[in-house]
Amino acid sequence: MNVNENTHPLPAEVHRAIVEEVSAAAVGLNRYPDREFTELRERLAAFLGHGLEADNIWAANGSNEVLQQILQAFGGPGRTVLSFPPTYSMYPLLAAGTDTTYVAGIRSEDYGLSAEDAAAQVREAAPNIVILCSPNNPTGTALGLDVVEAVYEAGRASNAIVIVDEAYAEFAHTGTPSALSLLPDRERLIVSRTMSKAFALAGARLGYLAAAPEVTDAIRLVRLPYHLSAVTQATANAALKHSDILLANVEAIKVQRDRIVNELTRMGLRPASSDSNFVFFGGVKDTKAIWEGLLEAGVIIRDVGIPGHLRVTAGTEDETTAFLVRLEELLDQGPHTHSR
Repeated sequence: MNVNENTHPLPAEVHRAIVEEVSAAAVGLNRYPDREFTELRERLAAFLGHGLEADNIWAANGSNEVLQQILQAFGGPGRTVLSFPPTYSMYPLLAAGTDTTYVAGIRSEDYGLSAEDAAAQVREAAPNIVILCSPNNPTGTALGLDVVEAVYEAGRASNAIVIVDEAYAEFAHTGTPSALSLLPDRERLIVSRTMSKAFALAGARLGYLAAAPEVTDAIRLVRLPYHLSAVTQATANAALKHSDILLANVEAIKVQRDRIVNELTRMGLRPASSDSNFVFFGGVKDTKAIWEGLLEAGVIIRDVGIPGHLRVTAGTEDETTAFLVRLEELLDQGPHTHSR
């Protein structure tokens, strides 16, 4: 329960569909795959809606490669990328790998980010790229669209590309808006998604983005030839044909996530309101003792390196129960484990 995977196995019907589609693709594995992955882009556009078409879509081997390709196209030596820690730990690593200078913005004490504050930091730093993670990892909180709009406007002076990383968007509370709705007439805005989480395809490695066609054209200049295998394309296409079945598991995960939030609150801890498939919680006096105590019981969660805080992925009902039971046992053992 430490890497934010979808812990529900693929439904049998989806598994069979993937096997059939991959088997059909295997007949032609002596040939290179469709380098434009046209069918996949069409299916992803249809899944996202918002009037998007295939020309608005790009995909790669996981959202990490999507972000890397964006930085290859728009970052590089002498250019900067701004993000707001604590956030996804790969952002500075991807920046370093593309020789793009990483600038760490500042969040409020509760790890929130207001439109006014974010825009002010963009105006001051004048970055070439801004990455906003929503829902944010590790805190799990979604950004209001006012933050995205303010950052986009503030980035006009430096012609900044604004990326909204929505890897966990499918887990957001009902009514939480997506930055996809802001794409019209914003040619510098990119919304990044993944099939690793909600679609339970972490092992298949398929990330994608939606943006203006000019953005996808720019990324074509840096992608490796035939970067998406025929097997990956077949797997993703089969999953998208059964998106309704896969997203039903998302609702089950959201139930366990909300259960974790409620139970941690009852235990006297301080969980953040989560729009993702994980819960970030504070009030832990000795994170090492809690982490090791859970590990001894066969439960692995994430120490994100923030004092007094830990993060746990919402699992199946049984997995969630195992975590909650062991955690409460540890908290009851003494005051060294938490601070009320």
